[in-house]
Amino acid sequence: MKKLLSAEYAKIFVAAILGSMLTLGGFACFNRGDNKPVFIEKAADFYHNASVVSGNENPQGDFSAAAEAVVPAVVNIRSTVGSQVASRGEREDQEGMDPFEQFFGRRFRDFEMRPQGPQKASGSGVIISSDGYIVTNNHVVENADELEVFLSDKRSFKAKVIGTDPNTDLALIKISANNLPKLAFANSDNVKIGSWAMAVGFPLQLESTVTAGIVSAKGRSIGILQGDAANRVPVESFIQTDAAINPGNSGGALVNLNGDLIGINTAIASPTGSYAGYGFAIPANLVSKVVEDILKYGSVQQAYLGVVLGQVDKEAIEKNGLKVQSGVFLDSLIAGGSAASSGLKENDVILKIDESSIGTIADIKEKIARHRPGDVINVLVNRKGSETAVKVTLKGLSNNAAIVKRERSEAVESLGVEFANLSAEDKKKAGVEFGVKVSSIYTGKLREAGVRPGFIIMKVNNQPVKNVDELLKAINQSDDMVNLMGKYPNSSQKLIYGFEK
Repeated sequence: MKKLLSAEYAKIFVAAILGSMLTLGGFACFNRGDNKPVFIEKAADFYHNASVVSGNENPQGDFSAAAEAVVPAVVNIRSTVGSQVASRGEREDQEGMDPFEQFFGRRFRDFEMRPQGPQKASGSGVIISSDGYIVTNNHVVENADELEVFLSDKRSFKAKVIGTDPNTDLALIKISANNLPKLAFANSDNVKIGSWAMAVGFPLQLESTVTAGIVSAKGRSIGILQGDAANRVPVESFIQTDAAINPGNSGGALVNLNGDLIGINTAIASPTGSYAGYGFAIPANLVSKVVEDILKYGSVQQAYLGVVLGQVDKEAIEKNGLKVQSGVFLDSLIAGGSAASSGLKENDVILKIDESSIGTIADIKEKIARHRPGDVINVLVNRKGSETAVKVTLKGLSNNAAIVKRERSEAVESLGVEFANLSAEDKKKAGVEFGVKVSSIYTGKLREAGVRPGFIIMKVNNQPVKNVDELLKAINQSDDMVNLMGKYPNSSQKLIYGFEK
């Protein structure tokens, strides 16, 4: 009997140990292109009573333990933009006013107004794996000829862009280093309004700087992101904080008192370009999904609900006969889209997606953005006064539920570019029937050839290309010389750029 009891106690002891390990955190593992796994740490799904960064009791409002753990994992990113970058006037002619300039003021991107000679810009980034993967903002690295990362120990490394997502303003870069300090991802759904938050970054060309405040709102949409032109569904559902954030903090860490990453600092609300009270961060759960997509598939797998959304208000209630006083309703459905194919109907008011309550359009966009085509979500709606649960299979932009993996051949890698299929709106604006858009461009052969973002490639070596797959195939099959013929959206002039493979 004693032996039996001992065995049972042993099982309970082992189970308790395993349970504690799982409670303290988990690891997300996925493969990159070379099939070597990348492990990204997931913090515990709740706020701890004791600090996991120090192992000691963490008094409310004491940021010292978190700061000590976080500062080494936040880096300074310095970008060099050469004379090939279009001047501000040229950019506005091609793509309209830069929304970041509208939001931050001209000083935020003043370096882009001077096209003569290389210009410097500075931002921040967060190390998320010990072998050198760093997450930052897309606007920190876009158009850069060269990226240099400075660690807290004063070492510096050249960085390579692994992938970007303009729809969320996120980017993943890589440096060749090992045994680096890193941050764990918190479950940003558990972040509470009124809880402490700490911002770490390199503002105003200063050394590493720590500021603190509270989370003052969640699910904020501020209309700053334009998104990818061929995939124009920007996702804004920011964590709002009053921790002081200035230009240079972009891409830096927003953490809780345990030093866990709750968001990536992205924007400030300011008429002057300097701190005026509020900052905005991309939630960690969304950051994690974007990073995983880039590493596993080569590009972000965007799912779409296929609806036009409306915020419930007095006018909508009277016009559509809605039976609720708040929330988000389906104003219209796109034929063949996820919602229409799964049985959702116009004027359905979305109450929950899976277990998350929905209050704003930003809430829905973030929840959908955390899924991939083919995922099935549970949607609870109010339909004419009754609650109805609907299982929705999510689809991609072309109403396809399949994952689209981007092949990255050596030839394409050397181009330093992101391509995008043209939407109907893109074709109409540019006056073309087919082509592929250069959505982002980095250090590589296309930049050296003079290609700028927004260029629409219509032919490769005189062979018409109608989508990204055809473009990549044509480039890969080309001999030593590649000629790209196309045009910019607001110009009637056809241009040819040539480069050697």
